[in-house]
Amino acid sequence: MAAQLRGSGSAAGVGTGQGIATALKNGLTGTAGVGSGHNTSGNAGENGGDKPELVLTNKAGESRSPYVRAHKDNPVMWQLWGDEAIEMARRENRLLFLSVGYAACHWCHVMERESFENEEVASILNSAFIPIKIDREERPDIDRIYMNFVQATTGSGGWPLNVFVTPDLEPVFGGTYWPGPTSQTPFEDQVDFLGILNKLSTVWREQEQRCRSDSKQILEQLKSFAAEGTFGDRLGEGSDGLDIELLEEANQHFASTFDSKNGGFGSAPKFPTPSKLSFLLRLGQYPPVVIDVVGAADCRNAQNMAVTTLRKIARGGIHDHIGNGFARYSVTADWSLPHFEKMLYDNAQLLHVYLDAFLLSRDAELLGVVYDISTYLTTDLAHPAGGFYSSEDADSLYRKGDSEKREGAFYVWTKREFENVLGSQAEPILSAFFNVSGHGNVEPENDAHDEFLDQNVLAIVSTPSALASQFGMKEEEVVRIIKEGKAALRAHREKERVRPVLDDKIVVSWNGIAIGALARTGAVIKGFDPVKSEEYLGFAIKAATFIKENLYDESSKILYRIWREGRGDTEGFADDYAFLIEGLIDLYEATFDEKWLQWADELQQTQISLFYDSDSTSGFFSTPASAPHIILRLKDGMDTSEPSTNGTSASNLYRLSSLLNDASYAEKAKTTITGFESETLQYPWLFASFMPSVVASQLGVRGVVVAGGSTADGAEGERIGKVKEFEKSPRGGLGTFAWLKDPQGGWLRGRNELLREFRGRDGVPRVMVCEGGVCVEEGVLGGEREVVGSVAATAETEVGKEAAKEFDVSDVKAALPPLVEDKKVEPVQPQREQEQEENGAADGAAASSSSSAAAPPALSS
Repeated sequence: MAAQLRGSGSAAGVGTGQGIATALKNGLTGTAGVGSGHNTSGNAGENGGDKPELVLTNKAGESRSPYVRAHKDNPVMWQLWGDEAIEMARRENRLLFLSVGYAACHWCHVMERESFENEEVASILNSAFIPIKIDREERPDIDRIYMNFVQATTGSGGWPLNVFVTPDLEPVFGGTYWPGPTSQTPFEDQVDFLGILNKLSTVWREQEQRCRSDSKQILEQLKSFAAEGTFGDRLGEGSDGLDIELLEEANQHFASTFDSKNGGFGSAPKFPTPSKLSFLLRLGQYPPVVIDVVGAADCRNAQNMAVTTLRKIARGGIHDHIGNGFARYSVTADWSLPHFEKMLYDNAQLLHVYLDAFLLSRDAELLGVVYDISTYLTTDLAHPAGGFYSSEDADSLYRKGDSEKREGAFYVWTKREFENVLGSQAEPILSAFFNVSGHGNVEPENDAHDEFLDQNVLAIVSTPSALASQFGMKEEEVVRIIKEGKAALRAHREKERVRPVLDDKIVVSWNGIAIGALARTGAVIKGFDPVKSEEYLGFAIKAATFIKENLYDESSKILYRIWREGRGDTEGFADDYAFLIEGLIDLYEATFDEKWLQWADELQQTQISLFYDSDSTSGFFSTPASAPHIILRLKDGMDTSEPSTNGTSASNLYRLSSLLNDASYAEKAKTTITGFESETLQYPWLFASFMPSVVASQLGVRGVVVAGGSTADGAEGERIGKVKEFEKSPRGGLGTFAWLKDPQGGWLRGRNELLREFRGRDGVPRVMVCEGGVCVEEGVLGGEREVVGSVAATAETEVGKEAAKEFDVSDVKAALPPLVEDKKVEPVQPQREQEQEENGAADGAAASSSSSAAAPPALSS
């Protein structure tokens, strides 16, 4: 039946259900149409007259999740995912209704207001179903399984994710946002939620066996889809099919979908897609053989596409110009109108790519954004004891004392507010700079609920020099007025507005990304901003320490995923290990404190033990084999809003194999990417995070090791400081850098037998390069052949040092983003086709590709 209930798209980008409307109205069982009676006996199955009526109580308040807990006052009697609710469904023979969302999700809140606070909806859910509320950030495994079902049967996906499943947890029917009885959302042909509930309760009561049979078939199809694309019979033969030409193909695809006018790829809605941008920025930093295959001009073009996109994003409405940080995505192609939720994982990934873009371009504007994001992470999202919170909501009250929340209320401005806050001199200048008008700057077609009437979303549309000419002023005076005006707007906002709700749970995987990004940032700016360098490194260290002390079991070596008011019960998933390991390796290479590398090694061994598929096609499952109530073990292959778990894990394994001289790690890295060979060969652009490992599988990994160089009190010598300039270059391949500070021993010497006897000589540090289990000494530092790691040549490092000296860091931090003219960049290739290929399902938005070419796989194996 699930297949017959399938939808065929979305309405205005916020839901599914066009296709199911006809099926529901016509009746799948020959019964009356929508609105036919529902079972109110308390038992949706056989109605035994002597069976006592089930009375549910709302248990949402017992959850640690802020998102789930926020539903504790709903008339819907929400249950928590687990043994009790599932056993209840089996005992009562009811369908379970799984509603999956997250705290910052705008359309999740809309559906709550329209449906879950409605007494009629609640009556049906409580009497005919077992309703369960789930936080997707706490249980991404459940979300991923049933999102795959919805995407496979409707062609789209998003949040809120709503799925009806049998007592055996097999999916029957699902979708995203459905309008409730009080909906004012103008979507044509959208099936209403109340009608769906009435129809499904009837179908389950009258044709239960058909539901079960069809659901089992659907589940088998999902399992088959999940297994597609893996070459299990080639396990152990190496990744002969994955060669460097894949990088060229992926780059050509990105060039063909690039929006040369606005930056980004495809049409609206637009996501920043850090995995794509990272791939493009890295492309020209690989060894020469890769550049020869891709083409030097195409590598430069790739860099220009990424840098152009990052500049457009930084100036767009998706960027909080008065505060800090970025919203999740843009509704418009020009980045002018965001969905206003701010996510930790987005901002942490963007910090990585803006840092790389700065290191490539030496552009003060991009450095300013690096400071902007770092400030956001270490202020608004930082837990006092360590770690980073998850997100800030899109919706909030406009003013203190208001009763109804609006999307973006904290961030938008009227012309009159600008006049009142800024005064007669500054207001015209800042209005011209930020595109503020009396009638607002949001087009009506992008304002379905009339929330933005006369409101302005701030986006930079001019430059100080242009404004100086327009207003007959000196450019320096314009810059001063804009800086002071931004400070006044921020002070007003903080005083008068109500800040969006903070989801204050700490998620290990996202913290891992933030740890790595802040560690790299601290290392990069150390030479010209030691104060901020120490601050950012301190936050990264504090977060790693917090996770180890609060979310890691030293005896079992197991991570736990969530902390909020104490450790949650959910054990870590494969992505928690992958992103934390990556962050710890970055933290080691920023501090050279071996305890972080040692912990990364421990976590890598646990990840292999719990998640690695050694019996079939290799790679890492998202969940351990022992996970309860999981009907489908999936492997996260494609990049979505986050990098692929398997792509990240393969990179980690190659990096650790180099640092530790552990051939078993390199072998598992190779078999991991081989496990996704079929899909990667067909759609390499969907597997951008795999590409560094593809290069490593062909060319190996080059590691640089420095021994000695500390003074008697442990301080760094001047020559060691030169070596550490490797951190001043953007990421390229998976090369590694190690510094053996302790002349007598240390954990790393014990773990890597090649390093046990390698020490400085007569107080002079020594350098050797290790590759494929062989190390060759390159000479002492300070010579003509100074080695600075696999990511840069000495000449590039020296250029970087000189460029860094030119920055007035205090000035950059005072006006974020910096008020600079557009930079001239080399032209990018014209857009040859428009192809929307969403990286991860949107908040209630379609996630399907509109390409005329062969569609990518619907399910990620």
